[in-house]
Amino acid sequence: MKRGQRKPSKSEAIEPPIPTTAAPDVTVNHASRLPAAPPQAPTLVPMPQNPGVVEVLPMLKDVPLSDRHVVFIRKLQNCCIMFDFSDTMKSVREKEIKRQTLAELVDLVQSGSCKMNEIMQEELVKMISINIFRCLPPSSHEMGLEGGDPEEDEMFMDPVWPHLQLVYELLLRYVVSSDTDTKVAKKYLDHSFVLKLLDLFDSEDLREREYLKTILHRIYGRFMVHRPFIRNAINNIFYRFLFETERYSGIGELLEILGSIINGFALPMKEEHKLFLVRALIPLHKTKCVTSYHQQLSYCITQFVEKDYRLADTVIRGLLKYWPVTNCGKEVLFLGELEEILEVTQSAEFQRCMVPLFRQIGRSLNSSHFQVAERALFWWNNEHIVSLIAENRHVILPIIFDALEKNIRGHWNQAILGLSSNVRKMFLEMDTELFEKCQRQYEDMEAGAGDREERRELAWKRLEEVATQI
Repeated sequence: MKRGQRKPSKSEAIEPPIPTTAAPDVTVNHASRLPAAPPQAPTLVPMPQNPGVVEVLPMLKDVPLSDRHVVFIRKLQNCCIMFDFSDTMKSVREKEIKRQTLAELVDLVQSGSCKMNEIMQEELVKMISINIFRCLPPSSHEMGLEGGDPEEDEMFMDPVWPHLQLVYELLLRYVVSSDTDTKVAKKYLDHSFVLKLLDLFDSEDLREREYLKTILHRIYGRFMVHRPFIRNAINNIFYRFLFETERYSGIGELLEILGSIINGFALPMKEEHKLFLVRALIPLHKTKCVTSYHQQLSYCITQFVEKDYRLADTVIRGLLKYWPVTNCGKEVLFLGELEEILEVTQSAEFQRCMVPLFRQIGRSLNSSHFQVAERALFWWNNEHIVSLIAENRHVILPIIFDALEKNIRGHWNQAILGLSSNVRKMFLEMDTELFEKCQRQYEDMEAGAGDREERRELAWKRLEEVATQI
């Protein structure tokens, strides 16, 4: 405006020029051709894959409007040149030119002043694919570094990230831009592109996985045609993780995406979604590394039960199937997840699974690991769970009465003794008659246990006498 020129609108900022009679041989529908056939570059050819020939190009804002589409594609081709980032002193100038070019392209797409035609979009996606679709660096287990503590080990930092971040940012801005025509974009962001994008979730660089999570979520939201494919592809990743490798870095990020997807499921829920819950999500509890993604997994499971309360029985029985036997930390997580599920469980579904559920809770109450016993006893601080227990006390109290009495009479941890006494008192106030009946049964059983122990010891003595005579 200051130079006396009319400010170009968004739609005409980098559009190919309109052909004139002075240049009838110009091919208008190909953005890689110039309007006036300049002698130095009549057509755009792929840039040679050699860091020594990076072309220095002017800023797009300094290029005449009629030539901007050509320079734009030239810049994309410049960004297709790959460098060795393991050596920081190699091709320093060329790397900086590429970084500045990527930053300019990000600003251009983000500003909304770039309405790209189909050829430009094709070249853009091609450049992004060349940069991000690559062989990932060897993972820690492939390099023999499995034994370390994940909380103490340094996070993996990919040396190529300064450029990759700009490429991911460019892809994100392209996907979310209101100027991006989804009908055109889906030709290039196709199933093959999405599948390769999902493969990158195995990257050990957390920063890359965060970008991938955001981008895939936006693609799922904007491209409805891809939704079933994305769900099936994630499903297959989980199957491969569960039954083949048990190694995949991006399970937590994929579960975060699924949490949002599940939240948007319509009711009545499709059968394929219920199968996904039973065949993929619930079995994810059985892996050794479940602690790394349990928070996201628990959210997805709870979302299913909130959507359809009838799934509570299926989910609870599934968790009991994969209940940890020797991993106390994992058992604490399971107890917390079950509490969240029971908070949204109705009485009818609770009654279906309460017997196997509280048999397991009884075993957890008697755990010698005080955190497991404490987490189980904390259930009685939840009003909804207490109301379900009170409603079905005639079934539940006989199941767990032995565990409470054993804790009160002999648990090593004082906090567990106090909590067990509080729960015992709660049952006493809830139904005195039932409590006294359970107490008599427990005392009779204890008395019988002494007689059984004496008979057992006598039988062993007889066997020893017989053995010595042979």
